[in-house]
Amino acid sequence: MVFYRCHLTLHHHTMNKEILRLAVPNILSNVSVPLLSTVDTALMGHLSEAHLAAVGLGSMIFNFIYWNFGFLRMGTTGLTAQAHGAGLDKEVSHTLGRSFSVAMGLALLLLVMQFPLEWLSLRLLQVDDSIEGLVHTYFAIRIWAAPATLASYVIFGWFFGMQNAIYPLYLTLLVNLCNIGLSFFFIIELEMGIAGVAWGTVIAQYIGALAGLIIMLKKYPVFLRKINSAIFKEWEPMKRFFLVNMDLFIRTLCLTFAFAFFYSESSAAGITTLAVNVVLLQLVNWMSYGIDGFAYAAEALVGKYRGAMDRHKVGMTIRYSMYWGFGLAVLFSLAYGLLSQPIFHLFTDQQDVINASKPYLWYMIVFPLAGFISYIWDGIFIGLTATRTMRNAMLLSLVLFLSMHYGLKSSYGNHGLWIALLSFMVFRGVIQSMYYKKFGWELA
Repeated sequence: MVFYRCHLTLHHHTMNKEILRLAVPNILSNVSVPLLSTVDTALMGHLSEAHLAAVGLGSMIFNFIYWNFGFLRMGTTGLTAQAHGAGLDKEVSHTLGRSFSVAMGLALLLLVMQFPLEWLSLRLLQVDDSIEGLVHTYFAIRIWAAPATLASYVIFGWFFGMQNAIYPLYLTLLVNLCNIGLSFFFIIELEMGIAGVAWGTVIAQYIGALAGLIIMLKKYPVFLRKINSAIFKEWEPMKRFFLVNMDLFIRTLCLTFAFAFFYSESSAAGITTLAVNVVLLQLVNWMSYGIDGFAYAAEALVGKYRGAMDRHKVGMTIRYSMYWGFGLAVLFSLAYGLLSQPIFHLFTDQQDVINASKPYLWYMIVFPLAGFISYIWDGIFIGLTATRTMRNAMLLSLVLFLSMHYGLKSSYGNHGLWIALLSFMVFRGVIQSMYYKKFGWELA
């Protein structure tokens, strides 16, 4: 009995160590992403309220565009992790080749369609005439980062699937340090305004993509040599690749629509409300990117153990990922409860924006606890390639979010918008929990 308990404790210790080995680099990597948008927001927030609102909307447009292609990272992670866990090296290589091919085709499409994309984005987000010129400047520059951005999604997803979180950390830090440095130089030294923020992002993205390709060539040449034209001829793997990624695309489209809708409603409520919500969503980003570190660890480990058909370790990964996600959510809630006002002052010195934010700061305390379960389940479902279920859960949650918003809008205004967004996160977590409880790892 004593031996069994010691063995069980050692088993749990090993699982925690494995989760942290992947999660800690991911958390450091992820937190540096909102750090970048935080710096951009702060630089614009000290120029004017219009600049702050414009960079928030401009960033949201590209979040909406690029998040919808997040399947390039998520699908690549899930399929690569399962192939890696099953010891199928050829499929590991071919997944990379398929993902890169799709990424470059989509990047070319974005560049060709940039003008109608911009027009549609400005209309959907109800951009005020006073800031439309600033948003246009940002868009016209930032769109040229599309090939590098989508290539980076594939590179990161493949590294995660190979159980490697260190290289994505190095690459993310490189990109964000370059971006921050370039933004300061272009805005402070060259006084380029919002164009400086956009150019900083474009140049940094290409630096990161190039560095990622160099790492692959140096560290994984065996896998790269196995990529050939057969990736387009193997029908069953190709069919699975596209089905998984189509489900993820629809799921992510719903998620980005929800946040774009949030921005659109914020914009319609006026520049000051928009500026407040832009800053508050920066705090939400900090939290979500942090907890996503454990979600990414769950993707890689659940995928590996699902590929190896180890049901026990899949269950352990799920349980401990939830524990770690909850712990980090509590830390974020405490931090926001104690520091949200001082943090808000870092983003802007516009007094009317600061005053208008005070009734909404408490949402930042609740948001981590409301949202962490859905983030961790996303990682688990990606590792299981249960993408159809992810899609269905997101569609249902989106319908509930919109219904709640329109039910609260007339009476509660911006408070109703925030309550609906909080509920959206809760809906996702509850629905995904119910699906897993019913179907287990047989989810599709």
